[in-house]
Amino acid sequence: MLTIALVFIVYLGLMVAIGVKFYSKTSDLNDFILGGRKLGSWLTALSAQAADMSGWLLIGLPGTAYVIYTGTSEAIWTAIGLVIGTYLNWLFVAKRLRKYTEISGNSITIPDFLENRFKDNKHILRTVSAIFIVIFFLVYTSSQFSAGAKLFSTVFGMNYTTGLFLGAAIIVCYTALGGFSAVCWTDAIQGTIMFFALLIVPFMAVSAIGGFGEVSVRLAELTPESLGFFPMKNGAVDTMLLASGLGWGLGYFGQPHILTRFMAIQSPDMIRKSRLIAMVWVIVTLAAAVSIGVIGKAYMPDLADGETIYMAMIDAMFPDLVAGILLTAILAAIMSTASSQLLVTASSASRDLYALIFKKSTQGIEIVWVSRITVLVISLIAILIALDANSSVFGLVSCAWGGFGAAFGPLLLFSLFWKRTTVQGAIAGMITGGVVDLLWYSMKSYGGVFAIYEIIPGFIASSIAIIIFSLTSNLPQEIADEFEESRKPWVNRQG
Repeated sequence: MLTIALVFIVYLGLMVAIGVKFYSKTSDLNDFILGGRKLGSWLTALSAQAADMSGWLLIGLPGTAYVIYTGTSEAIWTAIGLVIGTYLNWLFVAKRLRKYTEISGNSITIPDFLENRFKDNKHILRTVSAIFIVIFFLVYTSSQFSAGAKLFSTVFGMNYTTGLFLGAAIIVCYTALGGFSAVCWTDAIQGTIMFFALLIVPFMAVSAIGGFGEVSVRLAELTPESLGFFPMKNGAVDTMLLASGLGWGLGYFGQPHILTRFMAIQSPDMIRKSRLIAMVWVIVTLAAAVSIGVIGKAYMPDLADGETIYMAMIDAMFPDLVAGILLTAILAAIMSTASSQLLVTASSASRDLYALIFKKSTQGIEIVWVSRITVLVISLIAILIALDANSSVFGLVSCAWGGFGAAFGPLLLFSLFWKRTTVQGAIAGMITGGVVDLLWYSMKSYGGVFAIYEIIPGFIASSIAIIIFSLTSNLPQEIADEFEESRKPWVNRQG
C-alpha cells in the first residue's frame, strides 16, 4: 500500500510541476485558453482523446459492461457510437473549425466563435452558450471528482469525501497555474498511460483465468443467455437501447473541451496526422475498456459496485509497484478531462460573462486571474454535486454529454457547413436543443419513448429549429462573405 501511495505522490507531483512550469509562460487569455495555437499533431490528438474519455473510460464503461447481459451490449454499442462520432468529428469538423475560428475574429472559445460567426452584437449567443457550458460542465466535472473519490476510497480505504477533496485539489492546482498548455501536456502524458494500462489489464486477467475458453465457460455459468452483440428485449432487438448507444456519437460535435483542441493546433494541415493517431487510440482503448468489464465479470463475479472492477482486478493480479503505475491511469483519465472542463468553464465565465457584464478588457493578466478564480469556484460547486458516494460516473457523464451534444452539436455543424444559418436560427437551435435534452432527461423514469438517450430528440429538435428560424430570417451579406472566405485554402495568419 505504501508503494502505491508513493507512486501516486510522484505522479501527482509531476502533474503539478508541469503547471508550475507553464505558469510564467501564461501572459494573456489567448495563452491561458488556447496556448497561442501552437499544438503539434501528436499533442493535439492525445490531448483531445484523453480529455474526451475521462474516468468514465476506466470506471463507467467497464462498470456498464460488467452488468451481464444488457449492460454488455449497451457498452458495446456505446463504444461503437463513440468510435463513429470520433472519426466524423476529426474528418469533418476539426480542420474547418480551426480555419473558421481564426478567420472569424481569431475566436478562442466556442461562445466567442458563435458570436463572431453570426455577428451577434447583442451578445445573446455568447451569454446563452456560456450558461449552458457552466451548467453541463458542473455535472461533467462532478463526475470526474466522483471517480477520483471512488479511486482513493477503493485503493486506500480512504473516506469518500476525503478522497473527493484530495483529487479535486490536485486538478485545480495545475489547471489554475498553467492553463491550456499545462493541461495539454499533462493530457498527452495521461493519454499514453491510459492506452497501455487498458491493454495490459484484460490480457493479464485472461491469462490468470486460464485462457479465453475458460472465460467463456465462466460467463455461460453466470447467465443462461448468450452475451450477444445486439441488446435484446422480450425476444427482439431493443431498438431504444441500440439507438441510445449509437447516439453517443452525436455528442462529439458539441463538446467544447474537445473542440478547443481543434482550434489550438498550429496548422489545419496537421489535422490528418492527428486524426490517424486519435483513431488508433480511441479504438484500442474503448475495446479494452469493454473487455475489462466482460472479462472482469468472469474473474470477479460478485463485486457490489461494478464500476470498481478495473481497480479490483489490478489489486488482485499485480504487485504494489506495478499496481500503482496502472492505477495512475484512472488518475490520468480523471485529471485530463476534469482539467479540460474546468478550463473551458473558466474561459466562458471570464471572457463570455465577466468581461461582458463588467465591460472589462479580455487582454492582460486581470482576465487570466478571473479565469483562475473561476476554476476554484466551479470546482467547489462540482464537489458539492459529487458528495453523494452512490452517484454513478456513467450516469453523470451521460447527462452532461447529452446536454452538450444537443445544445451545441447541431449549431456547430450548421455554422461550419450551411451558409444560410442566421443568428436567429443559431439562438433558437441552441436553446431548443438544450431545453429539450434537459426535459427529456427529467422524463426518463416514465419509460416508453423517453427511454431513448435524450441527446437524440434534443439533436433533432435543435436542427429543426435552426433550419426553420434561419429560412424565415434575413442573411446579412457580411456573414455570407466570411463563410465563403473560410472555404478558401488556409493562410497562416499567426506570422
